Amino acid sequence: MSTERHHASILIVGAGIFGTSTAYHLSHTHSSPSSITVLDRSPYPPRHAASTDINKIVRADYSDRFYMDLAYEAMEAWKSWTLLQQGSSNTRSESGGPLFHDSGWVSLSGRGSDLADRIRTNFRDRGSDSTEDVEVGEKMRKDWGNVLEEARFEDIEKAYWNPDAGWADAGDAVERMMNHAIERGVSYNCGDVKELILGDNHVKGVRTKDGRLYEADKVMLCTGAWTSQLLSPVEDELEINEVDRVEKQVTAAGVCVVHYQLSAEEHRKLSPMPVIIYSDKGEVLPPPRHNPLLKFTNARSFTSTITTPTAHKISVPPDRDQTEVSEKLKTETLSSIVHNTMPSFVSREVDHWRLCWDAITPSQNQLITKHPHPHLSNLFLAVGGSFHSWKFLPTIGKYVVNVLNGDSNGDEKDERWKWKTGAFEGRGAHEKVVPQRELSELED
Repeated sequence: MSTERHHASILIVGAGIFGTSTAYHLSHTHSSPSSITVLDRSPYPPRHAASTDINKIVRADYSDRFYMDLAYEAMEAWKSWTLLQQGSSNTRSESGGPLFHDSGWVSLSGRGSDLADRIRTNFRDRGSDSTEDVEVGEKMRKDWGNVLEEARFEDIEKAYWNPDAGWADAGDAVERMMNHAIERGVSYNCGDVKELILGDNHVKGVRTKDGRLYEADKVMLCTGAWTSQLLSPVEDELEINEVDRVEKQVTAAGVCVVHYQLSAEEHRKLSPMPVIIYSDKGEVLPPPRHNPLLKFTNARSFTSTITTPTAHKISVPPDRDQTEVSEKLKTETLSSIVHNTMPSFVSREVDHWRLCWDAITPSQNQLITKHPHPHLSNLFLAVGGSFHSWKFLPTIGKYVVNVLNGDSNGDEKDERWKWKTGAFEGRGAHEKVVPQRELSELED
């Protein structure tokens, strides 16, 4: 077993969107980028992270004005940053051009839902409304290259079109931004973290499963769905009360995703399609330019709760390959999102399945904060993507850096992203993905 020791001024554990964006912004603002270390289980873009995907939605369609404004800020970066338009000479991915694609999206609302109305009211109040009603029925089947010609509309009440929304090449974007940080001096290491190491009133660092010790002045956890698993032993050691544990802040949640390989002709035909949001059941994303895969996501999420040796219940993704999906969950996904949008794909051979895991907060606000416990004075968290934060990849890191530096992000952001006490009340920012069931209920 290795006995290597490393020291950094800032150690970022996890290289998903929070870790990557933080490393990027630190590489531009920190006095010594070479003293910053990113540690993840796998080379970037990390294969376990929710951010590592063929594509992700980029949109400002929020019923919460706070996130609508934050999304517009991120979308400006997607459209204007040279790095996200052209990449760099050292980019390894095939996608050398712009990573954001303004395909637009069509959002179909189920009966009784007021979500679309609340979203469009925000657009109007903001003065940036480019949406328009879409008639549900035969005309819709002929729009956008007949992509919805077989769709089921029995439970759909209304729909709207937003030409400003779209999607981005996900894994490629994470890679470009991390590669840029590394070019500026940030160190990227691969290692599976076994435990946090406590010092006197602070976190000394982390130890990997192969015995390496990474010490740091400040430790930033960008560990997503694996946050409770990593913090639970420390919470035991410090005898932290149940109500003050991180599980009350974030829960590990998963969704099921199915991918279909397209022929060259299908790829040509479907590449211009919009993002399709089918009520609260899920979405369909256009195939990337360099990867002829059509992706459907089942929005009905789940969690996976275990009981620790100290009798605490925490949520943790199962320790198995993310492509292992039960027949029961496959059947639900096919009948829910695939059958309702593009039913001819139900009988086709699947290229691959994936369980995509993220950390979700009760309000679906991110958790970007210093840990409140006095013995964890140098431990910070940037987690709680809640299945809607990927679009903030270019910009969220600058706010994380402010938290690391002890600087305010303004009253509203500080309030949104702080460590919470008490139960959440009100409407969440992305309510449809709050888990209402256990993965064990969906196993064969």
